[in-house]
Amino acid sequence: MNAVTQEAEEFDAIFNGMLYSLLSWQQLSAFWPKVDADAGWYLYAIGEDRPLAPADNEHVAAFIREIDALLHKEHHEDYCGIVYADNLDSPRLIKIYDPNHLGTSCGSSKNRILPGWVMSLTPPCDLTPSHSVPQNRKRWWQGFRSLIGAA
Repeated sequence: MNAVTQEAEEFDAIFNGMLYSLLSWQQLSAFWPKVDADAGWYLYAIGEDRPLAPADNEHVAAFIREIDALLHKEHHEDYCGIVYADNLDSPRLIKIYDPNHLGTSCGSSKNRILPGWVMSLTPPCDLTPSHSVPQNRKRWWQGFRSLIGAA
């Protein structure tokens, strides 16, 4: 098995495997410091080009700060429940669902809703959403990329 195939299988196994929800805003706030910004995270906005290289620690820290602000601003609930990780103490994969496109993120529907963003220590596979990504999300991602000086 070549390295690319092995990485794809590893990503798929984690992405489709057991994940734990950060149910409360307090859990989310306690979780972010456990994400090692130096670990080599791939930052992937679903519907955009799949990242081919991990982000540096400055970009990871900026992403966490910006996505946390977006979730708090747009998820009008007194609980979080839209961020999932494979391990809450030492994550390798984090799914972040778009608060404006939740559908049935728990998977109880025939139509699986993909997260809006994925953070992964393994190179991600291409994920194609079943819906058009709204322009406001595309603008948010482009704004984030501008913020961090990405091309």
